[in-house]
Amino acid sequence: MSSTRPSRKPRAKPLSDPKKPTVLPPLAQRPGYLIRRLHQIHTALFAEECGDENITPIMYSVISALGQIGPVDQTNLAHTVAIDKTNMANLLERLRRRGLIQRSILDTDRRVRIATLTDEGRALLHRLDAKVESAHHRTVEHLGTKDQKLFVAMMKQIVDAAEHG
Repeated sequence: MSSTRPSRKPRAKPLSDPKKPTVLPPLAQRPGYLIRRLHQIHTALFAEECGDENITPIMYSVISALGQIGPVDQTNLAHTVAIDKTNMANLLERLRRRGLIQRSILDTDRRVRIATLTDEGRALLHRLDAKVESAHHRTVEHLGTKDQKLFVAMMKQIVDAAEHG
């Protein structure tokens, strides 16, 4: 006498089977998905390297830009680091409260606000530079030197094409 057992649903396989190479689902082959994941990875590496300074990557971009170009109006600074003016205003206020920048109104046009890096901001920038460089390196460290340069060049090509048509 044979007993019949109810058929079972096959067990789901884990997403990553160490015995088999991972086959990426269609989502994980899409540029947008990969760009978002790479951004998450880089942000986590940045936090590991710079977490003790309580600064975000975009904050670093702003103080780094100010360190390179000097005092600049909020609109041009927003364009330089590729964020909108409203977010820039909020970000600059947070940096001002921390004593990292000063904000002033332009004498010749009272609508224009100028951001300037303070001595404390320059000191923070100096402390962060090597840590940030490490985060950038760690982001692409799994590529060979030639591929790292190619990867950056290709990203720049895409951004330039989108910005300049």
